[in-house]
Amino acid sequence: MTRFTDNLWRDLAQEHGPALAAGPGPRKARRPRVLAGSTLALAGAGAAIGLVLTSASGTPAFAVTQNGDGSVLVTLNQTEALPQANHKLAGMGFQEGIVIYMASGPAAVSGPVTCTPAPGIPGQPTVKVLLGTDGTQVISAGNTGAGTWHLGSCQLKSDTGGTGNTGAG
Repeated sequence: MTRFTDNLWRDLAQEHGPALAAGPGPRKARRPRVLAGSTLALAGAGAAIGLVLTSASGTPAFAVTQNGDGSVLVTLNQTEALPQANHKLAGMGFQEGIVIYMASGPAAVSGPVTCTPAPGIPGQPTVKVLLGTDGTQVISAGNTGAGTWHLGSCQLKSDTGGTGNTGAG
């Protein structure tokens, strides 16, 4: 049994234990089993519905896709996920990270924006960034920067973490 069903069974036994131990007539003897079985069935159905709704509505904050031609598409559903996307790129062996520049209003053209490569690093793949599904993000009222924004440009930079000088001396 799972932890949930163990706890549910324990709670049922505490609540209905004396009635079960007293050994009531045949009519009442079936009731706790029916009650426990239907309660477990309802709990299982509720858990299943919760999982389906959570997985259907949960959109990942970002995705990094490496294409067959070596190019990379970074999809940001939340601009706050850029550090995690850069961390994933580093894990894939990239020496650079993405820096994005936002502009107000909706995107003039739907689709990803091609990042400007970092200077002096040879052999960089083409990296494109897509903000949301069409390049536009709407920040709801009451939040800092509320309004409609789009990805104006992006660059690949070799130091995006703000770690400063890591050399000795």
